[in-house]
Amino acid sequence: MTDEREFTDAEIEVLQREDFYADSDAVTAELYPRATNLSAGMLYRRVIRPQAPVPPEYFTLPLSRFRNEARVLLDVTVAQWNLLWEAAQLRRRFFAEDDLPPVIGQIADRGDVNVVFVPRTDSRYHEYSPLFHLLPHPTVQRYGLPPLRCGQWPYVANATPVDRFLPADFEHRLSRAWATTVWRHLISGSPLRAFSNTDPIRLLAHNLDFWIPPVTAAIQDILGGFPRVDDTVGEEPVPLEDGSVLEDAVAVSPRVGSELWQGQAEAAEVVRATVEHADAGGQLCGILEAVRAHRVQDDFSEHWSYAREDFERKLYSKRSKVTVRFVELTDTIPVQGPETEVLDGLVYGDFLALLDPRERQVVVLLRSGVTKLTEIADLLGYANHSPVSKRLARIRRKANAYFREM
Repeated sequence: MTDEREFTDAEIEVLQREDFYADSDAVTAELYPRATNLSAGMLYRRVIRPQAPVPPEYFTLPLSRFRNEARVLLDVTVAQWNLLWEAAQLRRRFFAEDDLPPVIGQIADRGDVNVVFVPRTDSRYHEYSPLFHLLPHPTVQRYGLPPLRCGQWPYVANATPVDRFLPADFEHRLSRAWATTVWRHLISGSPLRAFSNTDPIRLLAHNLDFWIPPVTAAIQDILGGFPRVDDTVGEEPVPLEDGSVLEDAVAVSPRVGSELWQGQAEAAEVVRATVEHADAGGQLCGILEAVRAHRVQDDFSEHWSYAREDFERKLYSKRSKVTVRFVELTDTIPVQGPETEVLDGLVYGDFLALLDPRERQVVVLLRSGVTKLTEIADLLGYANHSPVSKRLARIRRKANAYFREM
């Protein structure tokens, strides 16, 4: 007999909680957020690297709470499979079909597919983990999310029942927090609150599924810069059982594992890189431009913003106000319509047809150099300049209406 006893469920939960949450002294701007990567070199001397890797997709697996033999086999296989991230769609070639758990075997039977396995949870934490671990601590606090220990990509192993330690609306809170973090890269100068809940760009910023592929691409860019575990191992052909070699692929030493980012500054750079990957081929910019070009009033909230001011300026033609000037022709050769009038080298066009004879006289007098209202009134036989002022006001209104419709 020994004095050792088994931990109670309550004690296990306390230990899991402590292991899941970040320590208070680790949430500084220099240390938080943080994410790491483990090297496949722990298990493999060489990995296959395809010349044209296919972007990975995430596949969720239901994991039993009980650590039986099937669960252990599944955990080990998932860890091995995910560590081979560099092999991309060729990673199934490291496994014998009979050794794979059925749920993974079904995926491998589809052929060369690039899949990253993550545990299936109600919160979808493991699927969205790369996005969560880019959030600065103030943002995490603002949206009522717990600060978690460093993230890991790709998923390797985690026995913590994450749903027990996360808010029930974790996905919703994360969506809002991520939108706040990425917003300045989408619309500069106009805050998120200035747009309604139905605004297309706001919906895009909140769509976590949209951002997972580009953040994964940004992470793999970082991993691609890590050195090889053994730089003495050169690239070699990949032999097959029939004596041939695998086309468009080489065997290389795995890359080392290391930190992907640490601290707010590095995380912010990864957010920027994520937006750049989202715009690969102009995809994101095309979406943003299409939305801006077809905005409606309902896209905005009651809060003021530059975007709303610009929209209203266009909507109410604030930029189309016409300043009426009469321009003298010099040596240019104008292209005019059949009803255009040219008087003394001045193009009046069809606009003069809108004026009555007295108004035409005012325009011609102005053009001839008579610019004082009293002089024009005297030439037209008025007692004072008041009638001339009124006619000029009518001329301006007609000119504004005429040129705005052109």
